[in-house]
Amino acid sequence: MSMADPPPASVDAAIADQVARLKVVPQRQYGIWIGTLLALVLAALIIRAFAINPAFAWDTAFHYMFHAPILRGLGTTLLLTVLIMAFAIVIGTVIAIMRVSPSPILRAFAGVYVWFFRGVPALIQLIFWFNLSLLVREISLILPFAGTIFSMRTNDLMTPFLSAVVALSLCEAGYMAEIIRAGIKSVPSGQAEAASALGMPYRMILKRITLPQAMRFVVPPTGNEAINLLKMTSLVTFIAVDDLFYSAQSIYARTFETIPLLIVVAFWYLAVVSIMSVGQYFLERHFGRSDKRDDSMLLAIIRNVVGRRRTQNHG
Repeated sequence: MSMADPPPASVDAAIADQVARLKVVPQRQYGIWIGTLLALVLAALIIRAFAINPAFAWDTAFHYMFHAPILRGLGTTLLLTVLIMAFAIVIGTVIAIMRVSPSPILRAFAGVYVWFFRGVPALIQLIFWFNLSLLVREISLILPFAGTIFSMRTNDLMTPFLSAVVALSLCEAGYMAEIIRAGIKSVPSGQAEAASALGMPYRMILKRITLPQAMRFVVPPTGNEAINLLKMTSLVTFIAVDDLFYSAQSIYARTFETIPLLIVVAFWYLAVVSIMSVGQYFLERHFGRSDKRDDSMLLAIIRNVVGRRRTQNHG
């Protein structure tokens, strides 16, 4: 370095001074600004239309919000959702296990089940089970050497409520089977192969290894299916099940207050879906907790390892 060259400290100071004089100008996001403005204007117009239009009859909607028939219908809708989802998960799990089974016969049976119940519209299945008595007049249980154990007219057994539970459970199980099968397939096959090599039976591999790990992939789409099922239960109106929508229909068929009653139905569906979404969030956190790093635990492990090495070195 010659005597004429400035020392490195002077060069660094000069550069730092030039950088300090620079003026940082944020990038202009004109597209975002315009889009935000249009969204606000549209939201204001929608709110204004809902607020000032007398056809919505908000007073009437608030009057029916906690009406006894509406609340009874809401209870029926929730009961249907819980029962159908529970049966669908059980049946879907069995079908999913059959689909990944080593047996080709079980795989074929499960494949046909999924193909049929996902392919036929839910409304057609619902009406079919409601009219089962046209095909089977009587349902009986006959055992050898014991005779008839149980016998009942199909019309008396297949009530509208039971028909809805059976039809929608079988239909929803087809979708749940594919969700659970995808979760099972997401688990690395090497783990099942290693367990099988150690002599663990297939049933135990599913119970202890595959299904617990598959849950973190199964829970999010299952939550979506439960929300979709809640809304799909409105189809039971066609077979006169006294659910939320049917209760509202019964009222506005007499009073002709169609829009206020539809607002009430929409409000309750949105309220229940919001609660279910919160529950889904916590379930996802529970089953996905292995993805979150626990820094305090990690630091404790590192400190223990470093401490042991130091002890060994000093020893």
